Amino acid sequence: MQRICVVGTGYVGLVTGTCLADFGNRVVCVDADQQKIAQLREGQIPFYEFSLGELVERNVREGRLSFSTDIARTIRKSKVIFIAVGTPSDAAGRADLGQVFEVARAVAANLNSYKLVVQKSTVPVGTGAKVQAEIEKHRTKAVVFDVASNPEFLREGSAVEDFLRPDRVVFGAWSPKAARILTEIYRPLILNETPIIRTTVETAELIKYASNAFLAAKVSYINEMALLCEKVGADIKEVAHAMGLDRRIGHRFLQAGPGYGGSCFPKDTLALQHFSREAGFRFSVVDATIAANKHQQKEMTARAIELVEKTGSREVAVLGLSFKPETDDMRESYALKLIPALQRKGARVRAFDPVAMDTAAHLLRRVRFCSDSYDAATGADLLVIVTEWNEFRMLDMRKIRRLMATPNLLDCRNIYDPEAMERLGFRYVGIGRGAHLKKKSRKGKGGAR
Repeated sequence: MQRICVVGTGYVGLVTGTCLADFGNRVVCVDADQQKIAQLREGQIPFYEFSLGELVERNVREGRLSFSTDIARTIRKSKVIFIAVGTPSDAAGRADLGQVFEVARAVAANLNSYKLVVQKSTVPVGTGAKVQAEIEKHRTKAVVFDVASNPEFLREGSAVEDFLRPDRVVFGAWSPKAARILTEIYRPLILNETPIIRTTVETAELIKYASNAFLAAKVSYINEMALLCEKVGADIKEVAHAMGLDRRIGHRFLQAGPGYGGSCFPKDTLALQHFSREAGFRFSVVDATIAANKHQQKEMTARAIELVEKTGSREVAVLGLSFKPETDDMRESYALKLIPALQRKGARVRAFDPVAMDTAAHLLRRVRFCSDSYDAATGADLLVIVTEWNEFRMLDMRKIRRLMATPNLLDCRNIYDPEAMERLGFRYVGIGRGAHLKKKSRKGKGGAR
């Protein structure tokens, strides 16, 4: 059992602290936001994450997890300090490390005994060394400490499952003592035969970026392939399915859509692009990934605007606001680009999302938030499916068709079959469904019937 301080109570910090407490450690999650800490003490989770609330409640009840705004006292009473603060992109695309170094200075000021400082936030390679230098510069006592890296690989919506049953655990350390402590912390996962990657701090820092950038590239690749499918008369769903059967490729992240968003891929690809250039290396694959993602978002928005302008659509229903299902996170959500673009063309927007509407209300203006999908579709001239929530996969589309004023459907996630939707009377637009487009073209020219 270790006494652990986790600084930051966002997705990463709260999930990390709660799960480490569930391993049997004594964990205090610290945050400067007094309102957030007050909410957590009352059992209120400040964001939506499946099953996290129950895990927090149990570990608080059993005395392993608590919350505080007193970072100095918590650091002094802890042996291990996990840094889990935000590292947002600045205007140039660099990772803003201000909060990381602020924590490092707090550690230096309260270095009363040996501490292991573990970098959990996603940071550029070399940050661990800078954190170490910052602590050495500001410490007032010659107390021994270590710095380590333990990158997170959590998916929003399944973060608890990912922490408790991960594909792998990575930690980088410069000292045997730091490696032993991290091994002890993660002992429950080691007993479950979870692969453990023990490496240097620099290598651990880069593993995180390498993983996220690769997945982002996979998303951009399949989106580019979808656009090619439309040109040559192929179907991206069949192409992706066949690709995914190759075990070297796999099916995950091969779903064509409006581009990647969220708190990780946009920020991490920009940061990797920037610190690679600072290291004297132009990472052309990452450059192309970022450019392709921007193009994809513009392409899907152009399709929505074309439907609005060509068909005179003025009432637009948007289903899905979060950047992905099972979360209320709106960071870099495609909806934040699509909805204002439609409004600039004179469209009135109605929207529904199972969990993200409260968050969206602070970010979007002049949007009518609806009680369910059918409420949103009522009187609409265009229905846009943005996020692939499971409940959107099983809608009564006959009812949707009856409720809409004009049956235009822009399916940004290729949830529905184009021919089935057109039989119901919809004007259907998806992405990468070139075989369908070619078939319609041949029928129009007197071809196969």
